[in-house]
Amino acid sequence: MRPWLLWTFLAVLCWGLWALISKLVGDALSPAHSQAISTLGILPVLILLTWQSWKGEVSASKSSRVRGALTAVTAGLLTCFGNIAYYSLLNMTKAATAVPLTAVYPVVTVILALLILKERLNVWQCAGIALSLLAIYLFNVPTEHGLASGGILFALVPIILWGVAALFQKIATNNISAESATCWFLAAFLPVALAIVLQQPLSASPSSRVWLLVLALGFTFALGNAALLFAFARDGKASVIAPLAGLYPVVSIPVAIVLLGERIGVRESFAIVFALAGVAAVSLPQTEATAAKVPQLTT
Repeated sequence: MRPWLLWTFLAVLCWGLWALISKLVGDALSPAHSQAISTLGILPVLILLTWQSWKGEVSASKSSRVRGALTAVTAGLLTCFGNIAYYSLLNMTKAATAVPLTAVYPVVTVILALLILKERLNVWQCAGIALSLLAIYLFNVPTEHGLASGGILFALVPIILWGVAALFQKIATNNISAESATCWFLAAFLPVALAIVLQQPLSASPSSRVWLLVLALGFTFALGNAALLFAFARDGKASVIAPLAGLYPVVSIPVAIVLLGERIGVRESFAIVFALAGVAAVSLPQTEATAAKVPQLTT
């Protein structure tokens, strides 16, 4: 199995657990405070990869390191702003049906990767991407009226920000190592977390259980993004990896069934089938003629 696919599976696993932990946190904290406090959970990943990145960038030129760092920080900031836009949707009754639509953000990444990075896909990869996007839709859009909701206009903000952020993550790995790209990406969350805490101080200290859950929330989020960047750095295509990484409900749903006793409906069942079929399609070996043609940014 190709290295980038293994790293993508790790990202799916981490984000599947992240989604389940988010549910367990529930209303114990406001979305903004969950975002801010969970930043503490990214510190172990950030510290470890910072130490690793010092050894990995010796051969890179200064201009390449600067460009890669700026691109990764921009990706982190776009993700933060996308999260804030998403949290604002949670407080908009009219946009409630549009909130799940934010999960289709990989569509933006796919389009931009094909147009800007000139990535090339074979027939099986195209089929796999289509199946993955269909699965994401079925996992996240609760009714057939989801796309018709007026709230789609509000949902477009996080969709675009997250989609562009994923593209920037790929571009960052063209200039610096995955370790460094992850460090700069995660570092962008620190000032945002500080700003949230200063503007909205906690009125009461969370319980020990909530602290542990929120720290795990940040850790799984950080580890998932690290795995995503490692997948990009291992010659993975942004147009393929982004839709696959969005299939994390394949992990969170079975875990929720086992641990929380939840049940799934027909939509979720079909989504799982389409997700697995999509993974199988993009996992098929490529010929040289259809191999990825992702340009490396020159220094």
